[in-house]
Amino acid sequence: MKKLSLFEINKKLENLIDWEYADNALQTDFEFDNFKDCMSAMNRIAFECEALNHHPEWTNVYNVLEIKLTTHDADGVTELDFKLATAINKIVEVEEE
Repeated sequence: MKKLSLFEINKKLENLIDWEYADNALQTDFEFDNFKDCMSAMNRIAFECEALNHHPEWTNVYNVLEIKLTTHDADGVTELDFKLATAINKIVEVEEE
């Protein structure tokens, strides 16, 4: 998998709601109503991660989920990170403001 250039990353971010590029990774966070809803989303995301064989760096504190996506083998962001980020937005049902 080819590492994307900063130009390519910024162009793709235009179509990816609530994600940013920082520290060599795509990053976002989600706040849920409660811990149960957050864990439910994490479990649904985990199935997609397994299907893509691509796993996030993530943390959960109560109702907040923070996610970082990077492709370690490419030492940066690749198409696979954008594919997973798009799937995560669909799972969490991120909507345009």
